[in-house]
Amino acid sequence: MFKTNNVTSRIFERQIRTPAPGTSVHSARRFYENLVPSFTIYDVECPDHSFFKFTDDGQYFVCFSRNRQDLIVYRPTWLSFSCKGEDCDNNQELPPQVKRFESFFTQLYVKPLASCNELICKDFFLYMESNQFGIFATSTAQIQDARGTDGAILGVPSFEKITIHLFRLEDGFKLDEKVFHNDCVNLTHNMGAFLYDDLLAVVSLRYQTIHILQIRDSGNLVDVQAIGAYCREDDELFINSSSQLAGNRGDLVDNGTNHDQPNSNNSFLSGIKQRLLSFIFREIWSEETDQTQRVQCLKKKFYFHFQDYVDLVILKASRNTDQLPAFFAVYNMETTEIVAFYQNAADELYLLFERFCDHFHATSINSMYMNFISSHSNNIHALEQLKSMKNKATSISQFVKKMLSSLPLNCQSMSPSPYFDQSLFRFDEKLISATNRPRQSTDHPIRFNSRRQGDILKFKIKTGPEFGSADGRSKKYSHFLFHPVWPLALSFIQPSLFLPPSAVNIHFRR
Repeated sequence: MFKTNNVTSRIFERQIRTPAPGTSVHSARRFYENLVPSFTIYDVECPDHSFFKFTDDGQYFVCFSRNRQDLIVYRPTWLSFSCKGEDCDNNQELPPQVKRFESFFTQLYVKPLASCNELICKDFFLYMESNQFGIFATSTAQIQDARGTDGAILGVPSFEKITIHLFRLEDGFKLDEKVFHNDCVNLTHNMGAFLYDDLLAVVSLRYQTIHILQIRDSGNLVDVQAIGAYCREDDELFINSSSQLAGNRGDLVDNGTNHDQPNSNNSFLSGIKQRLLSFIFREIWSEETDQTQRVQCLKKKFYFHFQDYVDLVILKASRNTDQLPAFFAVYNMETTEIVAFYQNAADELYLLFERFCDHFHATSINSMYMNFISSHSNNIHALEQLKSMKNKATSISQFVKKMLSSLPLNCQSMSPSPYFDQSLFRFDEKLISATNRPRQSTDHPIRFNSRRQGDILKFKIKTGPEFGSADGRSKKYSHFLFHPVWPLALSFIQPSLFLPPSAVNIHFRR
């Protein structure tokens, strides 16, 4: 129950009361009900950079040069200024220097990141909080009609070179890099990579391989495993030995009798595909106990669709899967087994997603801030909102597909800012959310109401002054970057999704 709106009283209450076990962080986060962004500086003078995001601990603000060649990192600093006279209060007009970007951020360094024929992937960045390492990516231009090579699937574009860079953000020192040649990795919004503790998984779409890299404390990227054609470390050795043995036996046969046989290396399905087929076979086999019924069931559900299962490829799920069948597979890296297999409209998978959403975006053990992101499995208000959307849906099947289209969840794609904590604040997710995406701009202010204090307005964010925009320019799209700890946020106004911001505003507590 909300006690008081006075910060001093709440601090005193914190001194004399002990929160319930396991709730100390949640109790501390309630102070943000009193500490909110209360003032906005419109149309701030900013350098011509591509502003990307704050790190999850708020220590760094990552930007890229407009030509996508350089990495630029800032340190967030709180506004500091002085004034003369006795009336220095909140009504005092701020000095003109405050309207500069440098009043809130201090540039640490500018480092070249991309080579002459590469560009920075401006939507990709992962942060290793325990070591303050930053993971970036650069790539050459996309080749649409790439020729098929050994092991590559058709229909997937290729990049001559994709480079994963590991930087120490403290001083901008480049520690290591990993290069993928003639490959395709979907790096938009971190789709094709996932960071968990010191393990980095990178998904090669072109070669249908999941590369597991370990980030050592020394700053080295070490290849741990490649899951795709082979599942265990010695699979390739075993298959090559078998092929060599078969070849030696084939020497006893007349040379003219085997010209039309396929290459033994190409006659095998990939290791992960074989695991999938065997799992589907065993699941269908166990459905029936009668031998005759079992055979009929296998013919109908397995052999009839066998080629469809063989043709499945690893892709990021999307909402454009109505025309083609899409499935989700859960793979155990240690046992190399497929442990679950669902269609993209499976009610069972949706129920798991609804009840255990947090398990679908497991955060690193050392990440203190990312563990408090609101979801419909840890927040009653988010769950009620999800159920309301489900009740309003005209088709439950389409609703399930739409919700499951976000799986697998992108790594570090949501802001841990306490102002997106739905146990503290209520806001319109159609206008703003923890996911940083440009949205249709609105002329109305975005309201943040208190959840625990009778739904009263705590603060509001408007992307332009009360009587129109600062320079009369129309605004069409806006997106927001919230600091994960401070009452500080940036809003960007874009005339188009493909054009740089026409105005940048800073919202902070004065």
